[in-house]
Amino acid sequence: MTGGNESCTAGPTSMSYLTCLTYILEEWTGVEDIGDYLSYAFYILWLLFPLVVVFVLPGVIVILFYVSILWLHIYQRKNEIKEAYSHDAWKGAREVLATLWDGHGRIWHGYELHGVENIPEGPGLVVFYHGATPVDFIYFSARLHIMKKRRCRVVADHFVFRLPGFRILLEVHGVLHGPKEACVRTLQNGHLLAIAPGGVREALFSDEMYTILWSDRKGFAQVAIDAKVPIIPMFTQNVREGFRTLGGIKILRSLYERIRLPVVPLYGGFPVKLRTFIGKPIPYDPNVTAEELAAKTKAAVQALIEKHQKIPGNIFRALMERFQTQKKED
Repeated sequence: MTGGNESCTAGPTSMSYLTCLTYILEEWTGVEDIGDYLSYAFYILWLLFPLVVVFVLPGVIVILFYVSILWLHIYQRKNEIKEAYSHDAWKGAREVLATLWDGHGRIWHGYELHGVENIPEGPGLVVFYHGATPVDFIYFSARLHIMKKRRCRVVADHFVFRLPGFRILLEVHGVLHGPKEACVRTLQNGHLLAIAPGGVREALFSDEMYTILWSDRKGFAQVAIDAKVPIIPMFTQNVREGFRTLGGIKILRSLYERIRLPVVPLYGGFPVKLRTFIGKPIPYDPNVTAEELAAKTKAAVQALIEKHQKIPGNIFRALMERFQTQKKED
C-alpha cells in the first residue's frame, strides 16, 4: 500500500487524485482496469439518479412528521407540571408545529390559501379532494391556525392510527377516525371538521385527470345534517403534481381491495405550486336529504377543480407556476 501511495507522487508530474485512487484500488483488489468498472458504475448512478430522487423526496415529509412527533414528546416532558393548571396544555406546541409546516409549505411549494373568508365563524364541515398525500390539508390547517387562530380537526383512515409513534400527534391535533356520532359531537361543540369522502381509494387511484372517487358515500352529508352545519368545499391546485402514485397498476389495485392498506408506492415531492381554494359554503337545509347534499357537495368540489385546475395535470407546468402571479379570483 505504501508503494502505491509513493507511485502517485513519483516523477516530475503527480497523478490526479482520482487516478491515484483508481491505482490504489487496483493494488488492493487485484482487479485490472478497475477504472472502467467505476466509470460504468458512475454512469448507471447518473442514469438512475432522477428515479432515485422521485422516490426519496417523499421521505422528507415522513421526516417532518417524526420531527413533529419528537417535538411533541419534548414539549410534553417540559410542560408536565403546567398540564394540571392549563385548559389547553398543547397550545404552544401546536403554534410551533403550525409555524414549521407553514414554513415548509411556503418555501417548498409557495403555498397560498384563497377564500378563507368563506369559512364561517362557527362550526362547519370542510369537504376536500384527497391528493396522493394529505400534505395540502396540513398546509391549510397550519395557515388557518396562524391566520385565524382556529383549529380544523380531520377524519383519517384507521391505518393512520397504526403508524408507529403517531398516537401523540393525532391526539394533539384532535384527529378522528369516526364513528359518525363522534363527528357530529365535534361539530356540535363548535369546531371545524374536515373530511375527504374519497379517502385512501381516491388518494391512491385518482390521477392527473383529478377524477373524484367518492362512489355513493353520503355519510359525511348525514353528519352535516345531524349537526346542522354548513359544508365548505375545498380543493388544492396541483396537489396531484406534487405527489403521484403507481395506482394504475392493476395488481396493486387488487391487492388494496383485498387488504385495505395503502400498498401503492408514492413518488414525487416536487416543489410545484400549491394553492388551496375554499368555495362558498353549502348552508344547512333540513329539507335536503343526505343523498341530495352529497351530490351538491360533489358538484361544488368538481366546480372548484374545473375552475382552478388545468386537466390533465402536468408536473412541468405546475413547477413553472411557481414563477407566475395568480390572478385575483372573483
